[in-house]
Amino acid sequence: MAEPFAPFDPERRFRPRFGRIGKVPVRVLIPNLVTLLALCSGLTAVRLAIESRIELALAAIVFAALLDGIDGRLARALKGTSRFGAELDSLADFVNFGCVPALILYFWGLNEAGSFGWIAALIYAICAALRLARFNVMLDDPDKPAFAADFFTGIPAPAGAITVLLPVYLELIGVPHGGVSAPIALLYCLAIGFLMISTVPAWSGKTIGRRIRRDMVLPLFVLVALYFALLASYPWIVLSVCSIIYLALLPISTLRYRRLLALDRAGRAAAGPAGELPAPPPPHA
Repeated sequence: MAEPFAPFDPERRFRPRFGRIGKVPVRVLIPNLVTLLALCSGLTAVRLAIESRIELALAAIVFAALLDGIDGRLARALKGTSRFGAELDSLADFVNFGCVPALILYFWGLNEAGSFGWIAALIYAICAALRLARFNVMLDDPDKPAFAADFFTGIPAPAGAITVLLPVYLELIGVPHGGVSAPIALLYCLAIGFLMISTVPAWSGKTIGRRIRRDMVLPLFVLVALYFALLASYPWIVLSVCSIIYLALLPISTLRYRRLLALDRAGRAAAGPAGELPAPPPPHA
């Protein structure tokens, strides 16, 4: 009969149960730490909104959006991309740009519309989740044309979070918060949510800035410094103008995408099914 418990051997050398524990390079950890910092900023925005400190809550959302634009580029620059980092980034984006803006809008004024305001906030958050899920699935699409890398399918979650808060920016500028503010904000929130899950091509700007002419480096630094100076001095005016310009450029982005798509299809049709140019006609006898 086998013994229920093995006898204890004090001379037995300890062996790790799960094998040898490897070491993770620091260059892989840094982008994930930036993502976690963005997540902390987004969650802090919820607390600030609950405490009716809307201006600080908006600043926390903008800071989270800036960090979201940094972590991916930092991971690629450090060659620290990983599957874990991609999943963490998607979860952080859902919280920061799906749940948090919806809650800020609800605490700001959607609650005046009662249950309809909460339903609008829920729909926006759900649209953000669906948009992020579709983005992760489309990353591995082999049939995507080369020019499609310059466009998002639907507006991205960070841009949706910044633009959906436009009613709050306008009130902070001086637009009065009247009785129709809540219904208008409700419809606007739903519209931004549907834009995120739509197939509207939104220019991504990923390929811009990879190569800068030497004579344009210093002017670029000046423009970036000017933008952040204006953002720090007149944040709500700058965010309002940027949101309106971004939404106004969507039709232009759509026309540009359709033109490139037509050119790509014409090139594929001319190349034939095998991707080769058609053979020249035989010479005349």
